[in-house]
Amino acid sequence: MNTERHPEATATAIIGQKVVPGRDREYETWQDEVNAAAADYPGALGSEVTPPTALQPDWVTVYRFDSIAHLQTWINSATRQRLLDAGRELFDGPATQQVLTGGTRPVDPLVTVVVSHRVHPDYVDDFLAWQRHISEAESNFEGFRGTELFRPVEGVQDEWTTLYRFDNAEHLDAWLTSAERQDVLAEGEKFSDYKMRTIDNSFGSWFAFDENGKEAPPPSVTKTAIAIWVGLYPTVVLLALALSPLKLPLWIGLLVGNLLSSLVMSFFTMPFYVNPLLGRWLRPDPHQPALKNNLIGLGIVAVANLFWVLVFYVVTTKIWTLP
Repeated sequence: MNTERHPEATATAIIGQKVVPGRDREYETWQDEVNAAAADYPGALGSEVTPPTALQPDWVTVYRFDSIAHLQTWINSATRQRLLDAGRELFDGPATQQVLTGGTRPVDPLVTVVVSHRVHPDYVDDFLAWQRHISEAESNFEGFRGTELFRPVEGVQDEWTTLYRFDNAEHLDAWLTSAERQDVLAEGEKFSDYKMRTIDNSFGSWFAFDENGKEAPPPSVTKTAIAIWVGLYPTVVLLALALSPLKLPLWIGLLVGNLLSSLVMSFFTMPFYVNPLLGRWLRPDPHQPALKNNLIGLGIVAVANLFWVLVFYVVTTKIWTLP
């Protein structure tokens, strides 16, 4: 499906930044501070950060605001400029920025490619026709999940921006390397000046919250790791207890245990335990102070893990001794 988006209520900025090697942890701490500052600005709906992966070399931060005016206020604010100056030594080159208007979830847990084109006003009709041809070609490939086309934002961004999504990196790569794509690109040679970025949200299906019938973006990589830890500990221990009577050799026991852990985490632990337990922390209210949200969330994490530690201590030392 090829949907052209016109300016509506929401506005999104997608910012990519290369980080000096070895300073990722410092950058993540800095970015958390920036996101907390953004959350205090009028119209802030949320932000998310995706670290570099095999598909994307940059750290990618996505900000969502309820209007382009409020997004501009944040982007051009003295607060943000002060934070950029403070973190400048962490940056390996200039950042890239793409602004989208309209839509409720511009980046979802699929593999999303963001492409920006500069188009001469005289060639807009040709460009739109070419984009329709690209969408038709993409739709024939396995795993394709849709395309959205966003017009330039006056006073903010001159480029046309296209998002297209696939269900996984393998299917995306099949399209990117296909002869069909090369043929379509050749047809649009006069639009060959473009920027492309891939956003790969790992563990997206583990953090699919239902919000008014729509999937919500996944949490930050730090929250993701902690939430998985909360679910993984009881899952692994319970499976170890369940498998212990079989007395399997270590190498086969780990093989079977890891498979069962993945299945239980995906179909039970995450959707029915972790997401309800940590939902307000993983997907916070943008109007709640970030510090308060993090303190409450980490408190829940500590209590949940302490509970399971005590349960397993009693079970394995007082009630049942492992064979």
